[in-house]
Amino acid sequence: MGMTDHAFEQTFMGIERSATGKWWRERDLDERLGITIAQRFGVPEIVGRVMASRGIGLDDAESFLSPTLRDLMPDPSSLKDMDKAAARIADAIEAGEKLAVFGDYDVDGATSTALLKRFFRALGADVPVHIPDRMKEGYGPNAPALLELQRNGANLILTVDCGVTAYAPLQEAKDAGIEIIVVDHHAAEPELPPAVAVVNPNRLDDESGLGNLCAAGVAFLLCVAILREVRSRGWLEKAGLRAPDLRNWLDLVALGTVCDVVPLRGLNRAFVTQGIKVMRHRSNVGMTALADVAGVNETPSAYHLGFVLGPRVNAGGRVGESFLGTTLLSGENPAEAQDIARKLDEYNRERKAIEDIVLDQAISAAEGKSKVGSMVLVGGEDWHPGVIGIVASRLKDRYHVPSLVMGMVDGVYKGSARSVRGIDLGAAIIAARQSGLLINGGGHGMAAGFTLEPEKRDAFEAFLEERFAKIIAENDIRPTITVDGALHAAGATLELVEALENLGPFGAGNAEPRFVFVDCRVIKADVVGADHVRCILTGSNGKGRLKAIAFRCLDNDMGQTLIKHGGRPLHILGHLRRDSWQGREGVQLMIDDVSLPV
Repeated sequence: MGMTDHAFEQTFMGIERSATGKWWRERDLDERLGITIAQRFGVPEIVGRVMASRGIGLDDAESFLSPTLRDLMPDPSSLKDMDKAAARIADAIEAGEKLAVFGDYDVDGATSTALLKRFFRALGADVPVHIPDRMKEGYGPNAPALLELQRNGANLILTVDCGVTAYAPLQEAKDAGIEIIVVDHHAAEPELPPAVAVVNPNRLDDESGLGNLCAAGVAFLLCVAILREVRSRGWLEKAGLRAPDLRNWLDLVALGTVCDVVPLRGLNRAFVTQGIKVMRHRSNVGMTALADVAGVNETPSAYHLGFVLGPRVNAGGRVGESFLGTTLLSGENPAEAQDIARKLDEYNRERKAIEDIVLDQAISAAEGKSKVGSMVLVGGEDWHPGVIGIVASRLKDRYHVPSLVMGMVDGVYKGSARSVRGIDLGAAIIAARQSGLLINGGGHGMAAGFTLEPEKRDAFEAFLEERFAKIIAENDIRPTITVDGALHAAGATLELVEALENLGPFGAGNAEPRFVFVDCRVIKADVVGADHVRCILTGSNGKGRLKAIAFRCLDNDMGQTLIKHGGRPLHILGHLRRDSWQGREGVQLMIDDVSLPV
């Protein structure tokens, strides 16, 4: 692990290349600010330090620790076209027009669509929903489905979590007399699709500052705007209806927000914090059934949303029936919810099996090239389109570069991509489409989708390779893991975990605190499951015993270092979690990385 003096100055504890190939860097920290936050708000000093290291100042600290919609909720009218959309929808509700929703098959699409369906139901409107089949229809609005909704009586259709770049299908719909309202959050272009209104905080002319919202967040603001509009018209009283309490559906917004990996700061943080409180009441029968079938028997957290519930909602769109997630989350029948939840759980197991096969083949394809450069692009004719996004994420974690994975559908590649910090993937995909290299494509900074003709594969790869190589070189982007400080094994106490839990929910934009446990010795290490490594750690002086686990690592250097430690002291990097077992509570370290001391 030799390094230059310059590298040593930049690294944490001198680790330039760990077992996972990463450079360890300590978060930038204003020590004085951290101490001031701790003193002013009565939190432990380590909590103040972590907040300061995440750029939270004194003015933001109170709302960060206690995020409420009362303090953070914006005026929905700040979004471009919001008032226009709310007025048109209110007109339709008053006139008894039939509305419809065209959603998406991922978690954000399912939650935002379910939210709108519940909202319109509360206003007396039973709104039909169409969720496209990933294999047969692909992502986004398509003209045949929009025209079918029209044949069934709907002339005003909301596209949710999609539509901002669906120019041709929406033009065809307009020509057929269908009015469209786009409710989206994906990267937009200067030209907007033909629609009555395009509500998207990522429109280039939108000045709301809400570009970090997911579709469920945008849909919630739309519900607020519509409710305000129908109230102002006195329509609720005329219809003999009580205004729905929108806060009751924040569990849906929380699930969509966490699973779409948008930054958990500001309004998003309030959505998730308050949504988890709603979830504890188990009022959504679909969410409750899903939690039960997944074995969630503790207070839900952002972890459960992102890694337990979300994958099961997604599974229907990936390898099963795309409409199941929306049907589950918008339904009211407990027996039906239990049946759907069990079916989604089965689809999730099927998804995992398919994913493992495709991942093995994708790794072989990536490593079959001369070298991994500034990106990874791999594809297989029989790779299931429902798992390519997950496989792209796994490759990104393995190679630390933007990763694109493609499957063949009807003679063209359908691709999904995931990026690393510092490289805007959505912008790159849009640029490739504008250059004529893609049939279509779009996304946001960290994730994107695209459709590619096989004969343009080499040109597309060269285009991205050059673009990403330039960005990496100009910004000195390298595999990095950020550290919040160093501790000894004996310092991993339940009191510390409880203090850190005050900083949750954790996710994008608010990373769970990571610490290096210095000079640990592995007392015991064994393999659990297929490829997880479970350990018991102690300090170099024999003080403290700490349970730890590293996931999916048996075949890499991190797992082998833990298994074949030879009694050597190790620096072990990870985050602490509460460990509840048979009524007893303790602490467990979730291992992210390992290194020999320098």
